[in-house]
Order: sequence, then structure tokens, then C-alpha cells
Amino acid sequence: MARRYFGTDGVRGVVGAELTTDLVERLGRAAALWSGRGRVFVGRDTRSSGPELEAAFAEGVASAGGNAVLGGILPTPAVALLALDLGAVISASHNPPQYNGVKFFDGEGQKLSDASEEEIEALLDEPPRSERGAVDRVGISAVSYLEHILETFGADLRGLRIAVDCANGAYSEIAPEAFRRLGADVVSLAAEPDGTNINVGCGATDLSLLQRHAGAYELGVAFDGDGDRMLAVDAEGNTVDGDQILAVLALHLNVDVVVVTVMTNLGFHRLMADHGIRVVTTDVGDRYVLEALRREGAILGGEQSGHIICLDGHVTGDGLAAALLLCRALEGRSLAEAAAVMPKFAQVKENISARVTQLPQELQHEIERMNAELDGIARILVRASGTEPLVRVLAEAPAEEEAARLCGTISALVRRELG
Repeated sequence: MARRYFGTDGVRGVVGAELTTDLVERLGRAAALWSGRGRVFVGRDTRSSGPELEAAFAEGVASAGGNAVLGGILPTPAVALLALDLGAVISASHNPPQYNGVKFFDGEGQKLSDASEEEIEALLDEPPRSERGAVDRVGISAVSYLEHILETFGADLRGLRIAVDCANGAYSEIAPEAFRRLGADVVSLAAEPDGTNINVGCGATDLSLLQRHAGAYELGVAFDGDGDRMLAVDAEGNTVDGDQILAVLALHLNVDVVVVTVMTNLGFHRLMADHGIRVVTTDVGDRYVLEALRREGAILGGEQSGHIICLDGHVTGDGLAAALLLCRALEGRSLAEAAAVMPKFAQVKENISARVTQLPQELQHEIERMNAELDGIARILVRASGTEPLVRVLAEAPAEEEAARLCGTISALVRRELG
């Protein structure tokens, strides 16, 4: 059965349009029934729609006879760590403020499989049960999460001046506090959420705020609104993306295997080959990276977009844990020096508005033909977004001009094929 509501990472949409309180309540009821009407730990980010949707979701859980435990504003990885029989996050991650959503973790803190999400969707029309459950609130969840992260991933950061862009999201209080407690001199940015400014001109989706403050810090880190991804900026304001961060961590942690997605830069693959590190490639989506990590018995993986996953002491991707690991991996070097270890191929991307779940076969065949001609020296990638009504085009080549030419060619073809 095809999933109607779940995308790459949970259910999300514009509040009041694709995502309504009725749908969220039904999701709460269906998820509680699916999990055996147990305890569901719930967190949310800082969007103004969060409290209302949190209440709707909790009502759904209680109406199924389950117990909703509300932790308040928390980063997504905290919910994964603190999940009870089930964990749920009211968040649209990196999307703009008008969006919201719901994503789930099982009792082990793992993201649900496609099959599990299909099973939840099959329960969406179930009526309330006669025996109601309860709704409880807890106030120490953020403290417990922070203590675990500091103990597991922290290091002595005295002497480091770091800028922390919290995206006006779930890390607005936690992340600056974490770096201060480790001794860093912290420049706190976008840490005043008002419900409407999450991910707006800040955070991992827009590094311009960090870049405008270049010169005031040695290292800048930016999280997205729910805290499961992180990107960095060096002292000169240059972006250090997830591929480069993962490269630095792979060499620092001396891993044998690393898991990435199809978006990962060809330069990363070249570097790993040079060091004898096996690379496993998955579809886009951190849950597919997680599935591969567990299948391979590996600990490190991630995405170019900033999902960095280290399963040594954690159960999922965590922006704060990744930032602390990156600081530890510098080993006296500047971020620019550390990131320079990875040769970086030019990548040119374009998003094309289109609501498709699968590309036409003729288009797929043409993409395969073009990639065969490029023979690994360059490449093109076209995929339907799992979170937005877009087709994403990527062209990669040693030189920017060649990547731009390839991107233009394939984008024109996509527009023609999709009308």
C-alpha cells in the first residue's frame, strides 16, 4: 500500500492546509493503537502552531487509551533518546514557519520503516476507544538530554570562540549552554524564538547570518529548527557542509565503514578510497542512512545537508552531538585546515516545481545514458523530493562551468518531460 501522508521524514505540510489539527489527532490515535496503546513521549519545536498540534496529538493518543507524556520544546534527537513505547516530534524540521508535521521514533529511538508508517496510515480512521488514557507533562527532559550529550560527546573547549546559530528553534537555550559549560566563548545567534522566525534567515538552511558575523569567531555552527542537522562555517565565513564534516569525523574516528547518500560529493568518495574506508550509499533521507548503519554494524554516516549520525553513544542523528564531535576532531587545527582534507567537486543544483513521486521511465533512461557517457568523471542526479512538491536536480563535475552546463541541460529536459 502506498503511503498517502508520510514522506521522507514523517508527515508534514502547511498548517491549516495539508496539515490540520484533525489529521494530527488521528495520527496520535493511530500511532497509539499501532504501538499497543502504551506511553508516547512527545516533543515539539518552537513554531507558533506547536502547542495546538501538540494538544491535538495528545488528545489522539489519549482517545486510543494510550498515555501521552509531553516534554515541551525539545530537539528531535532528544525525543529519540527519551522515547518510551513510542516517541513523536511535532516539527517540520528545516521547513519555513508556516509548515509543521509529526515524525516518529520507536521504543528503541529508531525511525519507523515504510511498512510501519503504512500500518499507522491504515489505522487513521479508527474511532476513539471508550477507555481513555492520560496526558502528562514532564519538566526535566531537556536537562536529562543535555547531561547525556555533554558526558558522551563533550570535550574541553576552553580558548575556543564559537558562534552558535540556533535557527530560533529547539536548540535556542540548550546549545549555547552546552558550549559555555565546556568552556567555550560563545557568540549566540538566532536564539530568540517567537513562533514565527524559526529557520527564517538563519540556521542550517541559511548560513548568511553566521557569515555576516565572520571574524567574530574561530568556528561557527548552525542547526536547523528541530536540531537534527548541523552545518559549519570557518573563520573566513566559508561553508563547511555535511560531506566535509563527515570526512573530518571519519578520519578522526578511524572508522572502517561510513554511510552516505546519493547526494554525497564525489570528492568524499575519492578521499575515503584513498584511506581504505568503505562507503555505503543509500537514498536521500537520514532514516535510510540509519537503516544501513545498523545493517552494516557501523557507527558513522550522514548527509550533505547536515544530518550527521554517530551511533557510539546515540541512537540517531544529532546536531549538537555532531558539533561537539567536530570541535574535538579539530585537534588544534582551524576548521578550514581540517576541511581541506577533502577535495570538493563543483555541484550545481536546481529545484523544479512538480508534484511527482516517480520520474517517467523515459526520463530515467536518458539520465542513465548521460551518466554512462560521463563515466564517473562527472554525474547528474534527478529525484523527487520526499518533503516538498519539487523535483531536485544535481549536476557534479570537477569545474563549476561544466556542472552548470550539465545542470542546465538536465533541468530543461525535466521541465519538458514533466510539462
